[in-house]
Amino acid sequence: MESMLNKLKSTVTKVTADVTSAVMGNPVTREFEVGRHIASGGPGLSWRIYNGTKKSTKQEVAVFVFDKKMIDKYQKFEKDQIIDSLKRGVQQLTRLRHPRLLTVQHPLEESRDCLAFCTEPVFASLSNVLGQWDNLPSPVPSDIKEYKLYDVETKYGLLQISEGLSFLHSGVKMVHGNLCPENIILNKSGAWKIMGFDFSISSNNPSDAEPKYTCKEWQPNLPPLCLPNPEYLAPEYILSVSCDAASDMYSLGVVMHAVFNEGKPVFQVNKHDIFKSFSRQLDQLSSMSPAVLSKIPEEVREHVKMLLSVTPNVRPDADQMTKIPFFDDVGAVTLQYFDSLFQRDNLQKSQFYKGLPKVLPKLPKRVVVYRILPALTSEFVNPDMVPFVLPNVLLIAEECTKEEYVRLILPDLTPVFKQQEPIQILLIFLQKMDLLLTKTPPDDIKNSVLPMVYRALEAPSVQIQELCLNIIPTFANLIDYPSMKNSLIPRIKSACLQTSSLAVRVNSLVCLGKILEYLDKWYVIDEILPFLQQIPSREPAVLMGILGIYKCTFSHKKLGIPKEHLATKSLPHLVSLSIDNNLNLNQFNSFMMVIRDMLSRMETEHKTKLEQLHIMQEQQRSMNISNPLSQAEENKSPPNSGNQVIIDDIFGGTGVHGKENGSAAPVSQPNRVSLTLEEKQRLAKEQEQAAKLRNQQPLAPQTIKPATATKDLTSSLLSNMTSLSMANTARPAPVQGSTMSAFPSSGPMVGSMGTSVSNGFNPAMGFQTGGMGMGMRPAGPSLYGGMATTTSTPNFGSLTQNQGTTGQTNKPPDMSALDSLFTSNKSKVTLNQIGPKAPPGTSSPWLGQFNSPQNPQTQMQGVSVGMGGVPGGFGMQANPFFSPQNFAQPAAAAPSMNPSGIKHSASVNNDLKDLFG
Repeated sequence: MESMLNKLKSTVTKVTADVTSAVMGNPVTREFEVGRHIASGGPGLSWRIYNGTKKSTKQEVAVFVFDKKMIDKYQKFEKDQIIDSLKRGVQQLTRLRHPRLLTVQHPLEESRDCLAFCTEPVFASLSNVLGQWDNLPSPVPSDIKEYKLYDVETKYGLLQISEGLSFLHSGVKMVHGNLCPENIILNKSGAWKIMGFDFSISSNNPSDAEPKYTCKEWQPNLPPLCLPNPEYLAPEYILSVSCDAASDMYSLGVVMHAVFNEGKPVFQVNKHDIFKSFSRQLDQLSSMSPAVLSKIPEEVREHVKMLLSVTPNVRPDADQMTKIPFFDDVGAVTLQYFDSLFQRDNLQKSQFYKGLPKVLPKLPKRVVVYRILPALTSEFVNPDMVPFVLPNVLLIAEECTKEEYVRLILPDLTPVFKQQEPIQILLIFLQKMDLLLTKTPPDDIKNSVLPMVYRALEAPSVQIQELCLNIIPTFANLIDYPSMKNSLIPRIKSACLQTSSLAVRVNSLVCLGKILEYLDKWYVIDEILPFLQQIPSREPAVLMGILGIYKCTFSHKKLGIPKEHLATKSLPHLVSLSIDNNLNLNQFNSFMMVIRDMLSRMETEHKTKLEQLHIMQEQQRSMNISNPLSQAEENKSPPNSGNQVIIDDIFGGTGVHGKENGSAAPVSQPNRVSLTLEEKQRLAKEQEQAAKLRNQQPLAPQTIKPATATKDLTSSLLSNMTSLSMANTARPAPVQGSTMSAFPSSGPMVGSMGTSVSNGFNPAMGFQTGGMGMGMRPAGPSLYGGMATTTSTPNFGSLTQNQGTTGQTNKPPDMSALDSLFTSNKSKVTLNQIGPKAPPGTSSPWLGQFNSPQNPQTQMQGVSVGMGGVPGGFGMQANPFFSPQNFAQPAAAAPSMNPSGIKHSASVNNDLKDLFG
């Protein structure tokens, strides 16, 4: 790697040194930067050609340099002759101005070491292209080494030389005197130009119709650079020391032969015996063998044979040569027309540019890019011609690589992007937008191309807006997402809302529908769908466009509309649009089809969600039910040895009223409570007194006032039990998700821990706490019914069996009253039994508003919520106008309700209507 770098460094250093030594001190370097050595040309290929730029304008040029070291081997007078000859040729070229002559940008400058002058940019000399690489850099540049002339380039090049000779012969009455490949230069665009006027001869009588030229005698002793190239000279120049315009035509014939024969002239000349060689050549020309011209195209072979004639009068003149059929090639004519465009008016130019797209595909790419393209882009300064030129430029761009497009075309297109007049420019760009976005670099797209699209969307012309909206979807995939989201979409929406044209509005919707796939889901939901509701018009086409966007968004696998948006926004909007009077039957059916699809998907998704939620709830509930004892164990206090008695031991040791009591109704596992002897005695007295009170008034409504722990012995048994429980146990936490009752109990209606409440009719109704777990889980056959874990009322019927003797006496107290009160042998009286009986088969219209009856084995395990969130047990707890005679307990709160239903009075119906509306 290091050796390669060193080699490269030495090569660069050598080239720099050559340039420095060749041009150093020359006045040309004051105004021009001299670059690398690219070619050679002129008499004997003595001029080295460098590329260069003008310092002030950065204009590209070619710098011709003659290094005086090349002639060090000559004597001083010979050096002077060579220098004078070279100077004369450049000075003559500088004075002549014609498109077929090499254009001089800076005249000849001489320094101690070199001669130098500047011309238009140059590629190489024809001699270099044909394989003569003298005075070229080493290694030979690959672009020259691999250069091959196309037929159209050869034809048009020879035509250009013929036109140049015609100018010299007819225009300035001059004979070139040394026309050869060395003095034919191919400029950077490929045009063939004449130089090397070192041996040119002007007419002695330029005003006469028949000019006369004085020819110098051939002097073999002069240095070769002081003599013309003898292989391209006409025989009369040497043999009879005469010349005229026909002598140049002979040279043209030899040049044509060399072009088609790999740079070889017709005859090889012995420069040491030039006269003998020309005599022999004269004989060969008189009887030319057909093999000599075998490689020349047949259509021009006869003309070349005439040019090589010994007799000057037989040779065609330059003007005649420009008109031969050989040059009537489409490509050659096209190139010729470009060279004469400056002479044409706008009408002629426009006609030519209209037909040019048919010709461009027939021409070689190199010719099109380097010859035609510069001529086309030069017309961009004429706004009236841009609509005719631009399609051809974009057609050429399609055949160029991205690098060629950026280097050769984009710099000239950038100013055109900003032109708004004539309007056809914008139309042409829009039609080729895919090409521009594909080959233009991202920064230029953002700065030049997309702003042009934005201007088109905001243009006052409806036709421009329509075309732009139609074309945008074709290149939407090439637009970067931020530009589309922040600049393009807002302008499309603005065009849709602000326009007064139905076509623009509809095309805006169609455009949005086509580019939805390039947007993300949430941008469409947040920006596009709400925009549809802002569109003011209700024409069928607009409505169908709105429907199309909804349908595309709904059905697209990448997008989709969430069910929440469907339910709250999309469906209401579509339903309102579907009944518009402007829609016909087919359009209405289209709306309904989309609406049904949306409803179906919304139903399916939401049903699936609810089913999954239900399964999760069931799993959670089964986990809570499967291990209630563990929850109780976690919440209880640590046992205190010797002074705690478990409630199970006191009340029979079972959570279910045993079969001996004749009931199988399950109850909650009571919490563990320690009772002292005094508390047990007081409890027995309170139960006895409560039994006596109930026996005195068995059916009259009464209210037992809650007593304090120290004064009132008529307090509720369950209230006392609650106070005992609260003193020793922790209240179990409610299941997460429970809600409080909408109608909280007041006064003595419900105990604080789910204890029984006396309502005057059924002392052992066993209401549970109404504020726990309302309506969040459906009540099942289990003990808890999906509600919070609460302490159910214990069965005191087992008290006579399990309560042991404590204190100072072993005689068991008389508990017969408690047996008659709490054992389940005596059936409980419910409100249904007190109320009027309904005839069999009748039902109340309000029963359907409540939950179905629970398992008859459960006692008020929860208060379900009826319509509107009102608790099922509202009648007693919340109705201030409660009357036992006309109240019917809801099904969800009365496990002993008659399944056949209850006949309600009119007052009950009125109360329910007041509550439920």
